[in-house]
Amino acid sequence: MAKAAVSIVPQHGFRSVFGQEPFRELYDLQRGFNRIFADAFGQAGEGSTVGAWTPQVDVYEDENAFLIKIDAPEVKREDINVTLDKNVLTISGERRLENEEKRDSYHRIERNYGKFFRSFTLSPNANLEAVSAEFKDGVLRLSIPKKEETKPKQIHVEVK
Repeated sequence: MAKAAVSIVPQHGFRSVFGQEPFRELYDLQRGFNRIFADAFGQAGEGSTVGAWTPQVDVYEDENAFLIKIDAPEVKREDINVTLDKNVLTISGERRLENEEKRDSYHRIERNYGKFFRSFTLSPNANLEAVSAEFKDGVLRLSIPKKEETKPKQIHVEVK
């Protein structure tokens, strides 16, 4: 089973990692290594369509919550599991190949099928009691609210 992890950190740390161009090269290098290991261990890749795969994810935040969007086209709602253990959010599921019995009649299969697994370490200021999820149009949307005491507060100062 493939594992991928993303750490959700406070806004200033999150933006500093993804907002600078030098980190893009490190990210591309990591993707290359992941692809090499996926091929070496028989996970889904070019020419292999059934096995573990990794759905694409967007992770971002606003002033009220951390938000995670996971692309899971043709995955049924009942085939997705979301669990929360301590401060680790785990999403797993499976996309099944339709007409598995007629697989020999396919000329080309490029989309990946099989089980997937994503894991996210949540920030300490995440409100774990109020996590919500919505699955619509093949996209799983998770909202993890921030604790009230960690939200930025604006104080109005009257000048006399």
